[in-house]
This record gives sequence, C-alpha cells and structure tokens, in this order.
Amino acid sequence: MARAALSPDAVVDIALRVVDEEGPEALTLSAVAGRAGVATPSLYKHVRNLAELRVLVSGRVMGELTEVASEAVLGRSGDEALRALMDGWRAYAGRHPHRYSALIQAPRPETAETGNRLVGIMVAALRAYGLEGSAAIHAVRCLRAAMHGFAVLEAAGAFQLAEDLDESHALLIHMVVSGLRTAHER
Repeated sequence: MARAALSPDAVVDIALRVVDEEGPEALTLSAVAGRAGVATPSLYKHVRNLAELRVLVSGRVMGELTEVASEAVLGRSGDEALRALMDGWRAYAGRHPHRYSALIQAPRPETAETGNRLVGIMVAALRAYGLEGSAAIHAVRCLRAAMHGFAVLEAAGAFQLAEDLDESHALLIHMVVSGLRTAHER
C-alpha cells in the first residue's frame, strides 16, 4: 500500500489482516508498517500507539459483531430471534477466531456507542420474555456470558470429547431459552 493511501481506517484494515493471519499477539506497529510498506514512524500520523490501534481494531470487530447481531434478529422475535442471535454470534467467532479474540471485553469510551447498540439489540431480543429494566440487563449479561464462553472455548479447541458441537450448541440455546421463559419466576 502506498504511503498516500494510509488513513486510520486503512491502518485498521491492515491490522485486521495481521490479526486474521497471525493472531492478535502478532499485532505490532512494526508488522502493520511492514505490510503497509512504510516505516513504523509513518503510522504515528494515523494512530498514536499500539494501544490505540488495538482499541480501533476492537471497535471494528465490535461493529462487525453488532451488524451480525442486528441482521440475526431482524424480523424475528422470541425464541427464533434468540436462536438466530446465538447462532450468528457463534458463526462470527468461528469465521474470525483471531478477530474475536482481539475484541477488548471491558467497556471503553471509544467503543461505547457500538457497545450500547449491541446491548440494545440483545435487550430488544429479550423483550418477548417480558424482561425489562435491570432484569433485562441481568439477562443480557447471562446471554453474553453463554455466547462468549462457548465461542472462546470452541475457538481454543477446548471441546475435545467426541460429541457433536452443533448438538452442544443447540442444547445451550435450549437451556438459555428455557431459562429466559422462567426468569420472571425467580
């Protein structure tokens, strides 16, 4: 890539290629500069440092995940929306395991808008279960923990037993849906 073509978005694009091909631990300013065909100091015109680049990468990944979630629930409600959301989340993490692991889990001011949109999508998907306010937030946390936990364990190859992972994921969805149907009874 020519120096003139660099921009913050272009630097993030290159960083995502590094992450996709080599994993998040391989993301360095030197690696990005090498792929861009520039000296590392040239990147400082577009990103302050590696920490900022990691936040920008995470923001892009969160945006992609938010789009997946939005598309999954669009036109669906209740159990169907939740199944589509959980399947979409798993599929994204499976297609992009290194990107998914580059996602910064703690809230950041730079990604707050996208994070709020993602939470809003999940809250909307939970409305059919009669969950509102703090009950909806607790359910979102549980849902996120279930989706994230399965995705991380699957990407790490942690499920070594012979049973089919699709069946395990279907059972997880069933357990979450069943739990949400009775959440108001607790």
